[in-house]
Amino acid sequence: MFYHLNGTVTDMEPGLAVIECGGVGFGVQVTANTLSQLHRGESAKLYICEQVREDAFELFGFGELGEKRCFEMLISVSGVGPKVAMAILSAASPEKLCMAIVSGDEKALTAAPGVGKRLAQRIILELKDKMEKQAVGLGGSAAAVPGVDSQAKLADVMSALTVLGYSRSECTQAIQGLDMSRPLDELIRAALRNMMN
Repeated sequence: MFYHLNGTVTDMEPGLAVIECGGVGFGVQVTANTLSQLHRGESAKLYICEQVREDAFELFGFGELGEKRCFEMLISVSGVGPKVAMAILSAASPEKLCMAIVSGDEKALTAAPGVGKRLAQRIILELKDKMEKQAVGLGGSAAAVPGVDSQAKLADVMSALTVLGYSRSECTQAIQGLDMSRPLDELIRAALRNMMN
């Protein structure tokens, strides 16, 4: 199993990058976001998700671990294959995708080619549920926030951060002191800023 490739970018074209590692060029399908971070002739590290079928062995590469995790969650949804998942992640960053899912924004998902309204609804339904399960066990943090609405927002922020690959303890630290009266997308952005500090 491949976890990541670390090598030199030798070729690039829309949706594809070739990473040379030890004299072997690996053709890796990438999102528009990841492709924009790569430069021919420079070294790069891509997190890899492999898809093996009877007639193909494909590598999908991501510049960030959070993007890879979003891809894996997307392909777990019935009706979402690797190509559709890559299209979704090319149309929206992992942060925007998480915000769209936790806020139920179908339009953000249908902006990607191959995603209709029904599929967008299915993605939101299935992934929001998974995110909420990951946010279980907030313990004292959730209890310390007054009001049901605030607790729901807190759970949504925690869910979005855990999907991006942050641990529960990192998330708990990032949400300290956030003003829960602010809109959900602003809260997620503020928590991500706290992660960087």
